[in-house]
Amino acid sequence: MTIKILVVDDEALIRESMQANLNHAGYETHTASNGRDALLELDCDNYDLLITDLIMDNISGLELIKTVKETTPTLPVIIMTGYGELKSAIEALQLGTADYILKPYNNDQLMLTISNCLEQQELQKKIKVHENFLPICCVCKSIRDDAGKEPGTGDWFSIEEYLQQTAGVKLSHTFCDKCMLKQKEEIMELKRKLKG
Repeated sequence: MTIKILVVDDEALIRESMQANLNHAGYETHTASNGRDALLELDCDNYDLLITDLIMDNISGLELIKTVKETTPTLPVIIMTGYGELKSAIEALQLGTADYILKPYNNDQLMLTISNCLEQQELQKKIKVHENFLPICCVCKSIRDDAGKEPGTGDWFSIEEYLQQTAGVKLSHTFCDKCMLKQKEEIMELKRKLKG
């Protein structure tokens, strides 16, 4: 699967050189010259990464990041910033951007930053998947509760204990229709054997 990146910068030279470098590295790269165009592009297509300048006309990089984090919070964002824009860079990092690169950018540093960002995103996806699993012993059917602990280190509980502790549910033991029928058949068979 090809990684799709959107680069947003109002300087054509930076946009075009970054697009060429990223395409050469095997990424599918699209560009936008301002925040408004970037939002339109993000509405029309799915991206794996957004790289944006902070200081732009129309919609600033900060406004773009705020909107993206509201609409697509899982999309990782790398900001481009100059030395004089550190206050804005800090604000962008507080909004949840993954990382930043300094302008003018160094291509090796850019590739390393992108690689680290995508690796972190993949790790977050794996963690999210594993958070949806509830470990159940295949023999005794106990449940491991890892809530608030390192994954794999939680205590084991019976299903009844687990449901009572986590959901406040009290269980009432009964039979489902299938098991009830099976039990009746077993009782009838036992009665026949006892009579016979």
